[in-house]
Amino acid sequence: MMKRLFDLAMAIGALAVFCVPLVIIALLIRARLGEPVFFRQERIGQQGHHFEILKFRTMRDAVDAEGQVLPDEDRMTPLGRFLRSTSLDELPELWNIIRGDMSFVGPRPLLPEYVPYYLPDQMRRHEVRPGLTGLAQINGRNSQSWDQRFEFDVIYVDNHSFWGDLRILVLTALRVLARDGVSAEGHETMPRFDEQVKAGLARGNDPDGESQ
Repeated sequence: MMKRLFDLAMAIGALAVFCVPLVIIALLIRARLGEPVFFRQERIGQQGHHFEILKFRTMRDAVDAEGQVLPDEDRMTPLGRFLRSTSLDELPELWNIIRGDMSFVGPRPLLPEYVPYYLPDQMRRHEVRPGLTGLAQINGRNSQSWDQRFEFDVIYVDNHSFWGDLRILVLTALRVLARDGVSAEGHETMPRFDEQVKAGLARGNDPDGESQ
């Protein structure tokens, strides 16, 4: 209950503080990328609850000659890189926190299609609300491997506390100011978990439940 009240108070206060930057960013995106301003995507929350995450759009809608969406590095814009490196693209998630879909601190919410590839221990990341930031984010952000990221998520689930969350928030602010660990090596953001499992670069389960 204390965590939820803290989230509500902080999210409402942050929206009040950042209302002008939110409007400015939205206008810049509309001018440079057009509509839509917001990026919406289904994610998995606490106890497997599906919800729609809200972020600022950072990429162009670009496709190749066959109509396939181009890789992230070909669609990312200079404005998008700035928003991602400063985490300003995450500001609309304050609305997800107010709604109760997310918390300020917890494992980052991931795509529903990753679920069949999780090991049982990795599924435990859904025992708490997903977060705007988390233990994995202060230990490398997107520069980690998926296995490392999930390991930190489970450690958080087993050891989270109010004071621990405050520590994570402070260290997150320092990480953002340093713009550290924004991208995985060789990627604009981070490679997909399911593709890494299929390629044998991350542990997980195949769609039939057989361990790879």
